[in-house]
Amino acid sequence: SLLFHDLVRSPGCVRPDESRIALREGDRSLSFGALTDRVAGLAGGFLRLGLARRDRVAVYLPKTLECVTSALAATAAGGIFVPVNPVLKPAQVAHILSDSGARFLVTSPDRLSALEDTLAGLASPPMVILSEPDPNGQHPDLAALSADAGGPVLPRVIDADIAAILYTSGSTGRPKGVVLSHRNLTVGAASVASYLAIDAQDRLLAVLPLAFDYGLNQITSALRMNAEAILMDYLLPREVIKVAASHAVTGLAGVPPLWNQLAHLDWPEASVQHLRYITNSGGAMPQATLGNLRERLPRTRVFLMYGLTEAFRSTYLPPEELERRPTSMGRAIPSAEILVVRPDGSECAPNEPGELVHRGVLVAQGYWNDAERTKARFRPAPNGLDGLPNPELAVWSGDTVYRDEEGYLYFVARDDAMIKSSGYRISPEELEDAVYATGTVSMCAALGKPDPALGQKIVLVVKPATGFDADALRRTLRQTLPGYMVPHEIVALDEMPHNPNGKIDRSALKARFGQADENA
Repeated sequence: SLLFHDLVRSPGCVRPDESRIALREGDRSLSFGALTDRVAGLAGGFLRLGLARRDRVAVYLPKTLECVTSALAATAAGGIFVPVNPVLKPAQVAHILSDSGARFLVTSPDRLSALEDTLAGLASPPMVILSEPDPNGQHPDLAALSADAGGPVLPRVIDADIAAILYTSGSTGRPKGVVLSHRNLTVGAASVASYLAIDAQDRLLAVLPLAFDYGLNQITSALRMNAEAILMDYLLPREVIKVAASHAVTGLAGVPPLWNQLAHLDWPEASVQHLRYITNSGGAMPQATLGNLRERLPRTRVFLMYGLTEAFRSTYLPPEELERRPTSMGRAIPSAEILVVRPDGSECAPNEPGELVHRGVLVAQGYWNDAERTKARFRPAPNGLDGLPNPELAVWSGDTVYRDEEGYLYFVARDDAMIKSSGYRISPEELEDAVYATGTVSMCAALGKPDPALGQKIVLVVKPATGFDADALRRTLRQTLPGYMVPHEIVALDEMPHNPNGKIDRSALKARFGQADENA
């Protein structure tokens, strides 16, 4: 069976020419042969440091060669890798390290400097491994670990073992860790690669964070099919187009906020000629954006997709169906079955709204350290066989959809209060906790407001404490929260509405402040 770290040599495929480029980052690259050797050497280094089976290895780095090799080597050594979004601030990193029980942290010297106070406050700080030599000589580094010869024998790992924990914000509370097996990751890579028809001639530009399942899949699908993955962190959208043209990129995945910007830029002929496909997930692509992209990229196939971290990708719309049903989520991807059910689990009739339920090999293993939320989201699959002592578990998404007479799905609404902005899933409660920590408000509520560019704007409604200053609050939040969580609008009220139970009436606030602007 194929394992996550086996992707560097993809035994299920034709063995690649070891001199072919597997990963590229700026002017640096690793061939398949060099990547295989690097991962094996680094895995041995992890073992020499004392990594034991199922130890968690957090990787807090930008999109670099070291980030990818650390993740692959962690699982080759029998561990579990925990990718940490590089835009997160120390408070969010501390939560992930503490919740996951990470024993090792791979990061850079500059990020370590920003984390030192945070790490000192943890009950069990992880061992730090740096991505480059430590100028102070206090911590081991990746190059030295992977260079030592004669490493220990790597442990036996099977596809049911846990490979990764990906942290994602839910509707309430702090980010929760979605537990993924080797099978989840490798079958997901093969599934997506099959309908995108990825092969060894492709060059995929990876611009999304690797802490997202959607972003990570750009790497796994490329490796699975012996294609080249180009790692890129960008500041301006036009940089994406420039790199896509200079490297003759054939595949590009994005989220609506990125496509909204790229759709209005000029694409050079090199991109128009080589870009075979683009994909969208993380929210619906606006029709105007879709039209602009198709006009600028007339030879490029557009795949609209839907997914959730708990079940990877769920559906895709074949490009040939764009004209007929441009607002559809499509149908189930390979290796998945998508059901639309009523609250009692019975299947809905065509055009009848119901909850989307995903079953199959891509369903995650649950939430790390959270039996209650796991039980609520991962429940027995509808219409399961009677008499099974351990019924199959499916993901009950919380999303309301309907299916037309031909089996194509359409999104209706999400049942929880989660905000989806700039492609990120944002917990209102986590944002509110950060606001309360400033001591400048006595009550607050965060909500999403429809926005054509962002998906949703973040609106923060507050009851101020003495001396409240909205601009000062926003500046403070920028110091403690990643940029995508900072509110776009702050509204101050003398009194907050309450429901009969005495809680803040979020429905009333959403009706008043969460509606789309009339002129948007």
